[in-house]
Amino acid sequence: MKNIDKQAIEKLFDLPFLDLIYQAQTIHRDNFPKNEIELAKILSIKTGGCPEDCGYCTQSSHHKVKIQKESLSLEQVKESAKIAKNKGIKRFCIGASGSRPHKRELPEIKEMIKAIKDEGLEACATLGMLTHDQAIELKEAGLDFYNHNLDTSPEFYPNIITTRTYQDRLDTIDNVNKAGLNICCGGIIGMGESRKDRIGLMFQIANLSPQPKSVPINRLIAFANTPLAGTKAIDDLEFIRTIAIARIILPYSMVRLSAGRAELSESTQILCFIAGANSIWLDEKLLVADNRDIALDLAMLEKLGLKSAT
Repeated sequence: MKNIDKQAIEKLFDLPFLDLIYQAQTIHRDNFPKNEIELAKILSIKTGGCPEDCGYCTQSSHHKVKIQKESLSLEQVKESAKIAKNKGIKRFCIGASGSRPHKRELPEIKEMIKAIKDEGLEACATLGMLTHDQAIELKEAGLDFYNHNLDTSPEFYPNIITTRTYQDRLDTIDNVNKAGLNICCGGIIGMGESRKDRIGLMFQIANLSPQPKSVPINRLIAFANTPLAGTKAIDDLEFIRTIAIARIILPYSMVRLSAGRAELSESTQILCFIAGANSIWLDEKLLVADNRDIALDLAMLEKLGLKSAT
């Protein structure tokens, strides 16, 4: 679905809940194998000390959050990738705090990408802003996907981040696309934004060209000592509506139920799957945030008859 307008997205939000879910599940089954889910892992290879002021993030040096700075070695990434492969994980993402990767960091990052590929996994990275030349370097190293989220609507964005502009994010996405990498691009729901802002975010993502092949939908984790601490949690049905709308307007994208999933009930997660989410992080940690227990996830997937996508 291309060139969708905001009015069309607003109409989807206004649909009766069951009608919306039915439409989303129908589109999902038209474009993806039924009863399959993509399992992914994300590993922080560089933690803490970020100069950006993202209001939701514990790794920002602007916030009074006690977090240990840490960098992982190539051997640690290799071992983690082997374990991930044995768990049935398909896509392995490495993440590094900071505005952008430094030139001195890229050689080891490229070796990490090669190690992930050697395990037969899809390789993804989220490293901040990229130039076109950096994107080409990562592509040549074997990177499959680059994650760079838009977070929210352009209008609400300045309430959350002031050190990096919305256009900076769009420019990185453009650089990644031109390098021939697949884009992973989503946002965070429940940061105090209005439904109009959620419409604006969905509009931006749906009209990227090409549409991203992977769309993580995060639910805010209101960490203590961040500017968004104490933010009232978004209503579960509104969150599920957003998942369903992502599926409808991004019919060919993997829609990943991402951060904040550990705080959702199993029933709410199941409704998200019915609404078209077909990917999760199967991991103890999402960068630095706690994720749902792996054993609980595997038991849930078995109950639902959901098989790992190959």
